[in-house]
Amino acid sequence: MLAPEPFFEPRGTPISVYLRLQQLSRLGHEVAVLTYHLGQGIELPGVRLYRIPNIRLIPEVKAGPSWAKPLLDAMLFALAVKHLLTAKYQVIHTHEEAAMFGMLLAALFRKPHIYDMHSSLPRQLENFRFGNWWPLVKAFELLERWVLRTCYAVITVGADLEQIVRRVKPEARLVRLENLPVQAYGIRLSPEAVAAVRSRLPLAERLCIVYTGTFEHYQGLDLLLDSAKIVASHEPAALFIWVGGRPDQVRYWRDQVEANDLQNHVLLVGAVPLTESLAYLETADILVSPRRDGTSIPLKIYTYLQAGKPIVATRSCAHTQVLSAATAVLVEPTPEALAAGILRLAGDPALRQALGAQARALALEKFRLGEQLDRLADLYRPLEVAAGRAPANPSAR
Repeated sequence: MLAPEPFFEPRGTPISVYLRLQQLSRLGHEVAVLTYHLGQGIELPGVRLYRIPNIRLIPEVKAGPSWAKPLLDAMLFALAVKHLLTAKYQVIHTHEEAAMFGMLLAALFRKPHIYDMHSSLPRQLENFRFGNWWPLVKAFELLERWVLRTCYAVITVGADLEQIVRRVKPEARLVRLENLPVQAYGIRLSPEAVAAVRSRLPLAERLCIVYTGTFEHYQGLDLLLDSAKIVASHEPAALFIWVGGRPDQVRYWRDQVEANDLQNHVLLVGAVPLTESLAYLETADILVSPRRDGTSIPLKIYTYLQAGKPIVATRSCAHTQVLSAATAVLVEPTPEALAAGILRLAGDPALRQALGAQARALALEKFRLGEQLDRLADLYRPLEVAAGRAPANPSAR
């Protein structure tokens, strides 16, 4: 498995990679994960991490495209060649841009290539403000089509990506495995973790509005800050808690909070471990996702649903593929609309309770680990048979 990112880090794609490894591990597969020099270690049965050499001049890699990535991906490619020359692997399983050199490795070493498609890479360039580099966008469009035409199978996380795949290759072997709430994998928060969060935050008599996730521009944090100003003028007890972000991003938004004189209403806690982020969800009265751009469903939405708390989200394709009026307050991507949605829930405890209950019911009904394990096992079974390996033990599911 080629994971071109810091692994593990508690953010978008690395979390998705970790959850896919959880699934493969439970199905009894042995996986060598080739990844960058950065990130935390993980422990899963049958999973081993291999990293590119440490590069001290690159102490972090932000989400999305960056100028450091070509060097890191070249080193990841070299590491993959070394592994494929020295060990017997049955499958090459890639994430993100690793699919582009994964298809080359698959051709050179005659291995089936499974592409785990979390997003459309040309669209991702636009989301991260590389859209004006049209030769780069066109190159990524050509490479993405080449990957989709040549890979053995594609795993997608949503209907929007399925449409892209079908347009390129209508007959593609395609499996949709939507991201699951992290709680579905047995990742639980302890009462002590919740108590610790409550004890260090000024939560008494406050209405807690919680955001978790990255701080990239497409997440709409400018909308959230402007809406906080409106909400605070109507609801003095409102406390917006932002969980996530790189240190430089947290410093920037703290400066913005001070510039808007919102120190008593907006609290930035920085990035926290995955289990601790669940504790912040537990403290919330309202959860928010102000995302303005993109079509891929934010991973946070699944965890929000499982938390059983009312959600206010912008009415965008990224949200409406999963959320509806039955499970969330959907609003236009403006500060005024976002504030109105939050204030609507603030003044209606019964609606908060009803939406939270329906959100959790949807998560329990639709996003189940057992069904995903069955679909993933069905995808891999022909490859297991071809390799002479017994099918995965159903009891592991």
